[in-house]
Amino acid sequence: MRVRIEVATAATELAWANVLAPGRSLAYDLLAREAPDLGRQFHAQGAGPYGMVPLGHSAPVFPQARRRRGAYALGGRGWVELGSPLFEVTAALAQGIKRRELLDWGGAALRILSVAPVEPPSYASGRGRFRTLTPVVMKGTGREESGQRTTRQAWLLPTDTEFPVFFQRNLRRKAETLGLDPEVSLTEISWIGAKRSFAVGQGAKPGAPVEVELTGPPDTLRAIWSWGLGQANAAGFGWVAA
Repeated sequence: MRVRIEVATAATELAWANVLAPGRSLAYDLLAREAPDLGRQFHAQGAGPYGMVPLGHSAPVFPQARRRRGAYALGGRGWVELGSPLFEVTAALAQGIKRRELLDWGGAALRILSVAPVEPPSYASGRGRFRTLTPVVMKGTGREESGQRTTRQAWLLPTDTEFPVFFQRNLRRKAETLGLDPEVSLTEISWIGAKRSFAVGQGAKPGAPVEVELTGPPDTLRAIWSWGLGQANAAGFGWVAA
């Protein structure tokens, strides 16, 4: 499930460095106030056998904003989404947001107009297309075909040979983290967007938006929709379009 926050702003732009970075801090601040035990667990050790954090968020989206070279365009009415496959997490996020009138997103004041839950698609057929609004990031082995390691910052792009293997592994680990059926599969990468890097902590993480087709149990597909694709979802990467 997701929480959609309808917002309005008089600001006209964000620096690219502030497009994703504020979301993680916002989510953890909301959890610290509304569900402190969960917040501490996620921050210290994550969840499940892999220490993953079942939390994600979008970038701010302002459909009518006028594009500006070198900056991320804001203006008028838009929205931001937070989400998690765990009901107790989204409930805490929604409760915390409803107590606020403004969001400070990288120096831009976003006035909160409304807060509403967004349910995932049913995926009753066991198949679904997922297109991301933000880049998907994924790390590989950093090794060549010979087995020799060439880098420790082994960020993969969707065009890289290793990408489908590690993407598939990530999907299954997410299902196992949540106690869901892990028989979920990547069947097609149907679109790849432009490469972009965002710095959300130590160093920049490069990736690209994608559209993929997944097959699997409906409950697992719904959880992935609520969480995001790839790694670093709590930092805003891999957010799936509604």
